[in-house]
Amino acid sequence: MPFVIVGVLLLLAKVAEFGPFATWSWWIILAPFAMAAAWWQFADSSGLTMRREMDKMEKRKFDRREKAMEALGMGTRRSKQVTKARKDADRALSESADPTQAPSPLDPPRRDPRP
Repeated sequence: MPFVIVGVLLLLAKVAEFGPFATWSWWIILAPFAMAAAWWQFADSSGLTMRREMDKMEKRKFDRREKAMEALGMGTRRSKQVTKARKDADRALSESADPTQAPSPLDPPRRDPRP
């Protein structure tokens, strides 16, 4: 695509006789179009275009599945968030539930939240 854009810009500059482009040979002006055609031929024959398309389709399929799972309430992101929140809440409850447990010397000192 960049070759095509450069080719169009050079073509417009040549036709409008803008600056030094007016004196350039037509071979130079049309060369980016030939390079674009060569690139497309290479990309198609090497399978690069097909691989990119397959990757896009796989991403769309994964996103569609994830969206459907989220809509059903069974999504992976949500379940991970819920599990983490529950573990954090259980940990906080267990720490505050036993007032006889002395803080570890490795724990950072707690600051008084009052000013």
